[in-house]
Amino acid sequence: MSKLLQVKIKKLQHSDGLPLPSYATLYSAGMDLLAAIDKNKVLKYMERILIPTGIAIALPIGYEAQIRSRSGLASKNGVVVINAPGTIDSDYRGEVFVPLINFDKQEFIIERGMRIAQMVIGAFSNISWNLVDVLDETERSDGGFGSTGV
Repeated sequence: MSKLLQVKIKKLQHSDGLPLPSYATLYSAGMDLLAAIDKNKVLKYMERILIPTGIAIALPIGYEAQIRSRSGLASKNGVVVINAPGTIDSDYRGEVFVPLINFDKQEFIIERGMRIAQMVIGAFSNISWNLVDVLDETERSDGGFGSTGV
C-alpha cells in the first residue's frame, strides 16, 4: 500500500456525534459522506436539496475532491448527486455540501448520519495551451459519439 496523503479536516458544530468520512472497505476509492442535518428531510420526486456534511477540508495544492453518487442510493432509490462529479478545489475552505436530486416517484427520507454521497480525492495537472494549426493523427481521429462501437 502506498503512503497515505495527509489532509486537514475540520468538524463543524452540527456534525457532533458523527464520524469522519471513511472508506467502507480496504480498497474503496471513495469515502462516505454523511448527512449532518438536525432533522429528517423529505426529498420529493424531481426535487433538489443541498445537504450539509458538517466538514470542511484543506486539500494540498494539486489535489481535488470529487463528490459522487453512491451506487446503492442511485440504483435502489433514484437519489443522485445532481452535478456528479462535483469538484472541491484545493483552495476551498468552506463546508462540503452535497446537492441531491430524487429521480424516483417515491419520496425519499434523508436522516441524520445517512451516507449520502462519496468523496474521491485525486491528483490533477494544470496545463498551458499550445495553439497549433494541425493536431497529431490517430486511428480514431475525430470519430466520436459511438464511433468505436457499442
